[in-house]
Amino acid sequence: MTSPAPHIPVLLAEVIAALSPKDDGCYVDGTFGAGGYSRAILGAAACRVHAIDRDPTAVKTGQGLEAAHPGRFTMIEGRFGDLDELLRIRGVNQVDGIALDIGVSSMQIDQAERGFSFAKDGPLDMRMERSGPSAADMVNDTDETELANIIYRYGEERLSRRVAKAIITARKDKRFERTGELAEVIRKVVPRSGDGIDPATRTFQALRIAVNDELGELERGLEAAERLLVPGGRLAVVTFHSLEDRVVKSFLKTRAGEAAQPSRHLPQVAQGPAPSFSLLSRRAISAGPDETRANPRARSAKLRAAIRTEAPAWNGKGGRS
Repeated sequence: MTSPAPHIPVLLAEVIAALSPKDDGCYVDGTFGAGGYSRAILGAAACRVHAIDRDPTAVKTGQGLEAAHPGRFTMIEGRFGDLDELLRIRGVNQVDGIALDIGVSSMQIDQAERGFSFAKDGPLDMRMERSGPSAADMVNDTDETELANIIYRYGEERLSRRVAKAIITARKDKRFERTGELAEVIRKVVPRSGDGIDPATRTFQALRIAVNDELGELERGLEAAERLLVPGGRLAVVTFHSLEDRVVKSFLKTRAGEAAQPSRHLPQVAQGPAPSFSLLSRRAISAGPDETRANPRARSAKLRAAIRTEAPAWNGKGGRS
C-alpha cells in the first residue's frame, strides 16, 4: 500500500515574497493545514507566527510545531473568519502580515475517511471541524429545489437540476452514506467532459462549500484581516477556484478604491471611504510550469496580495467603521 503524497504548499515562494516577513514582526497563518506557510514564515525572519485551523487533525500537527518553536509559534483552534477575535483574546491587537490558503487541504482530500473525495470511497462527511451537519445530512434531508440551487450556486454545475432529481430518486430507496454511492449516481446523469474532469467534481465541490460555509468564512476572514493588520501590513490570499477568487478580487479591488465606477454621464455620488488597501499586483499570480508539473493541485491556484493603508477599516461591505 502506497502512502499519500506529501503536502506541498502552493505558491510558497510567492506568498513569502508578498508577506516579506521581518525580524520582530507578528504574522498569522489563518489556514494552517500541514503548516507549510507557517514553517516558511518562521524560517524567513526572527518573527512570531500565530496559526489558526478549525480541523482537529491540523491543530494536533500545529501543537508539535509549537513545541519545536517555543515563544515564536502559537497554534489556535478556530475559524479564520474569527481571526481578529481569536488573536485579541490572546493579547494580540495588530499584526504585520496574514496568509490565507482557501478551501480543502490536500491532506483532507487524501484521507478517504474524511469524505471529501469522490475518487476514494469513504463516509459522506466533508466537515472540516468534524462537528455539525455533514454532507450526508445535506444530501439526504434537503429538498430538491434547494439541493439543485446549492449544486448550481457553489459548484457551477449546469446540470444541477438533473443531479438533484437523481439524488432525490435514489435516496427514496436508501439513504446516502458513502462518497462512492453519491459519485456513482452523479456519473449516471452528468456526461464526462472532454477535459477528463470527473462528472462528480462540481457537485462534491458545492456540497463541501455549503457544509463548511466556505464563502461566508472567506468574507468574514477578509474583513477580520482588514481590522487586524497594521498600516503597511500585508495580506496574501491563495484560492483554488473561481468562486473564491471572485470574492477576494472583489474585496481587494473595492477596498483599494478600484471597483467599477458608475458612468460619467450619471449624477455624481458621494465618495466612499478612503482605500484601506493598496494592491501589490493588479493581476492574480499563478503557479509557473515547474510548480504545476511538480504539484498538479497548483494549476488552478491564484494568489492575490495587498498592503494595508493608514485608512480606517471599512464597516462590512460599505461604509467606514
